Amino acid sequence: MVLLAEDDAAISDPLARALRRQGYEVNLAETGPDALTGARDSDVVVLDLGLPGMDGLEVCRTLRAEGSVVPVLVLTARGSEIDAVVGLDAGADDYVSKPFRTAELMARIRALLRRGRQEPDVLRGQDLVIEISARRAWQQDRELALSQRQFDLLSFLVSRQGEVVSREEIMRQVWQTNWVASTKTVDMHVSWLRRALGETASTPRYIATIRGVGFRFEAS
Repeated sequence: MVLLAEDDAAISDPLARALRRQGYEVNLAETGPDALTGARDSDVVVLDLGLPGMDGLEVCRTLRAEGSVVPVLVLTARGSEIDAVVGLDAGADDYVSKPFRTAELMARIRALLRRGRQEPDVLRGQDLVIEISARRAWQQDRELALSQRQFDLLSFLVSRQGEVVSREEIMRQVWQTNWVASTKTVDMHVSWLRRALGETASTPRYIATIRGVGFRFEAS
C-alpha cells in the first residue's frame, strides 16, 4: 500500500495513475491529519511537506514519535536543500525535489519498499532500547537481565507500542501457539517483566493492563 499525501491534484492524480499501472495499491490524502491516519496502515508514504491542517514535517515527526518505521519519502520544493535536510532530520528516509521525473520517483519508492520489508534490528520505546539480533535490552544505561521469553515478550509489546494486544495474540506471537484454554502464563510473564523494568501493575509506566482485553506498551 502506497500512501500519496499531496494536496495538488495536478501532481497526485497522474502519479497515482502511474503507481497503479505498476501494480501498487494507492491511497490518497490531501491533508496532514489524513496523511497521519493513512500512514499507519501503509507500506510506504510519499509525503508533501506543504499539506494543510498539519504540515508534512509534523506528520513525519509524529509518526516517528509513535514508533512507526514506515518508510517516508518527502517531496520538497525545487532546489530547496533546507527542506530536504529538515525533512530527513524529522525522520524521513529519502526525498525528491519538485518537479521530479516519474521514473526516478518510482525507483526511490521501490528501494524504500525493499528496505521496509526488512525487520528493524533495533526497537525503541520510552527509555528502552532493544537490540534484536544481539538479544540485548537496555533501560537508559542499564542492561536488563531478561529470560528468553521475557525478551521476546518485551520485543513484541514494544513493536506494537500504543496498541492494545490481547492475551490470545501474545500467545500466538510470543509462544507461537494457538492454545488459548488458559492465558494465565501471559499474566505471569508480564508480572516478571514488570519487575525487571522496575514497575508494578498498580503503578505502570511501561505496560498497562487493559481489563478484559490484554496489555498495551505505553508509547510515552
